[in-house]
Amino acid sequence: MDEIRRDTLEIVPEDELARKLERSLKSGAPLVVKQGFDPTRPDLHIGHAVSLRKLRAFQELGHDVVFVMGDYTALIGDPTGRSDLRPQLTEDEVRENGRTYAEQLYKVLDRGRTRIEYNSRWLAPLQLKDILRLTAHYTVARMLERDDFEKRFEENRPISIVEFMYPLMQAYDSVALKADVELGGADQKFNLLVARDLQPRYGQEPQVCLLMPLLRGTDGVHKMSKSYDNYVGLSDAPDQQFGRTMSIPDELLDEWYRLASGLSAGELDAAVEAAKSDPYQAKRRLGRLIVEQYHPAGAGRQAEEAFDALFRRKEIPDEMPEFDLSPDDPELAAQDGQVLVSKLLVRAGLVSSNADAQRQIQQGAVSIGGEKVGDRMARVPAAGELVLQRGKRHFARVRFV
Repeated sequence: MDEIRRDTLEIVPEDELARKLERSLKSGAPLVVKQGFDPTRPDLHIGHAVSLRKLRAFQELGHDVVFVMGDYTALIGDPTGRSDLRPQLTEDEVRENGRTYAEQLYKVLDRGRTRIEYNSRWLAPLQLKDILRLTAHYTVARMLERDDFEKRFEENRPISIVEFMYPLMQAYDSVALKADVELGGADQKFNLLVARDLQPRYGQEPQVCLLMPLLRGTDGVHKMSKSYDNYVGLSDAPDQQFGRTMSIPDELLDEWYRLASGLSAGELDAAVEAAKSDPYQAKRRLGRLIVEQYHPAGAGRQAEEAFDALFRRKEIPDEMPEFDLSPDDPELAAQDGQVLVSKLLVRAGLVSSNADAQRQIQQGAVSIGGEKVGDRMARVPAAGELVLQRGKRHFARVRFV
């Protein structure tokens, strides 16, 4: 129980979990512990790893972990925290987004004790009568108790019926798997509790809900998310993981050490205390620790050395994306043998659009060959080789051929 309680926000209810664990010890039958992830984005990040490590703790205690790939629920989209309707994804988008999940999660979980289940296996075959039976177990009034639905209803903003279906479908995952325990982020409490209500209607003992904290991203404000570009991906290169960690605000050090460092309980207090007196060195250690969790031994030190070469000694990295371009490329629209820097940035994939490029230039975030570009309409000769830089960590080499 001490290991399970560690870093857990809430166990609903804790006494039931204790009883389930005692029964499991006596019978020798492991608990079924599940968590679902909708592949609405292609990558997992270290915010996801907070609960993945808790799943790993259950594995080490001898229990069975089921990773639910929400390929079917992703077609609806989880409305949690949304103030408006979520655009629905296509089946192809969901399939592509989920392609890399399996290998990424094994960076944390024990491959031999992990079962991956796609919830389309039991949700897709449901007939209308099954869905009607499912919806009969929950009321609109109960749905409107959920904060985001309640706010949207009070503000007369649309809530679609399909959004009401999401918590019920997620809850049905627990019915299909006969889950004993379900993990989720703090923002998933409503969805997890729906499953507790639903399981007895299908003759099952209700699951226990473990709510995990949401790791704030590198911006120090929002929860970690690719939508906010404030994430550290599990599959990111070591240099990128280290560099993004070094960018976090000092006030996040306590939170990141406790939720992302992988240190034992006995090591944490000393590390957090040291961070108060020397935040910079604490970030460096944290960066090494994060890299070493997801990459081979020694990768953390190498990433640190690469960071020093780039930022402390102002060296250009040896490896970066390279592009061979023609001065006649219609996308560059060369005039008198010169091209707009903004168009070069787009062509090299360093920005999303010409407007974004001009904004980055105005903010002083763009350099060529180490020299800042100050004019958003600046041009350079379409000849030779150029090293483009956007921000601190994004480089591209362009050769005109």
